[in-house]
Amino acid sequence: MVRKHFVFLSLSLIFLFVFGTRIVAQEVEPHIQVNVDMVQLNVAVTDNKGNYITGLRPKDFAITEDRIPQKISFASEGNAPASTLAGTTPSVGMTPSDSGSSPEAAQSEETDRSQSTSQHLGLLTPGANVFILFDTSNYMYRGFVYAQDAIADFVRSLENPNKIAFYSYSHDLSRASLLTSDRSQVLRGVRTTVAGDEAALYNCLLLTVKDAARYTGRKVIVVFSNGPDNASMVPPEDVAELAQSTGIVIYMISTRLAQLEPVSTAVFERMTKATGGKVYFAKNWKEENKAFASIRDDLAHLYSLSYYPQPNPNRGWRSITVKLVGPNLKAYHIRTRNGYRIQQAQASAGMAPVTELQEPVAK
Repeated sequence: MVRKHFVFLSLSLIFLFVFGTRIVAQEVEPHIQVNVDMVQLNVAVTDNKGNYITGLRPKDFAITEDRIPQKISFASEGNAPASTLAGTTPSVGMTPSDSGSSPEAAQSEETDRSQSTSQHLGLLTPGANVFILFDTSNYMYRGFVYAQDAIADFVRSLENPNKIAFYSYSHDLSRASLLTSDRSQVLRGVRTTVAGDEAALYNCLLLTVKDAARYTGRKVIVVFSNGPDNASMVPPEDVAELAQSTGIVIYMISTRLAQLEPVSTAVFERMTKATGGKVYFAKNWKEENKAFASIRDDLAHLYSLSYYPQPNPNRGWRSITVKLVGPNLKAYHIRTRNGYRIQQAQASAGMAPVTELQEPVAK
């Protein structure tokens, strides 16, 4: 008799467990997480003599990602605000009636839409977020004041509405002035720097890239280095890939000390090329000033092209190709980054996700 009761009780528990699980599964509505990623490219177009080509329109560019044609959603030239191309901006999120989601899920989707709109407005803002990284290591004992003067002149020359941050580095990174439109604050940061310890360039550049990646819109890092790296734990390849994947252009101005060291020369050239920037080797303070002027000129002529990637199963490295359309344009040269890697659970502005600090950001 006891055995029969035991068998009956066991069967009852199994029935309740299975049936109860089905009820719970039916009551929990699926949450639809909508992420819209946007890739932003900074593109320089020049002729055979290095002169900038201006006045190009979005239809003059053809962009492919992993050989998949892309449609440009936002475009601008120089420091002009970006314009939206009709019919290329996807809707973000769903209404509760469309998704069948719960009120909590609908609220989350509404937040996604709001954040996406905010991020789009960031792209429409003209100018760039410029991060200056100044070498204050023991390599800088000679020519320190001249370098400060060149940086100060560069800061003054950047027209509004560019925002500027000024960092310095030796063994550690010093954030002397966070991103601001207040030029006097940045100049105070420049003038208060002092020469110090050994150089951990790549460590500090990685931290600068991560800071810059938190912002939407065009992001640029200008590095002034007076010598090779002799203290970093981070490989330069990791820094370059993160900058590529977050849409940050790196320019480097270095002196003859770095150029005389073959490894540093090769690394500086590869890193800047990978991100769509340039490297300059200045022999004296006059060439330093020319290099800063060239960077300012470059920023004033870059095309910003943004697109929402077409469906692509590749969750790793994605190759980007930008070409000019039309027989009269094929002779011109294009400089931009050649790809990016999907950044999991990060915000950046290489890929522009609907939220900052999410996967991926405005690349």
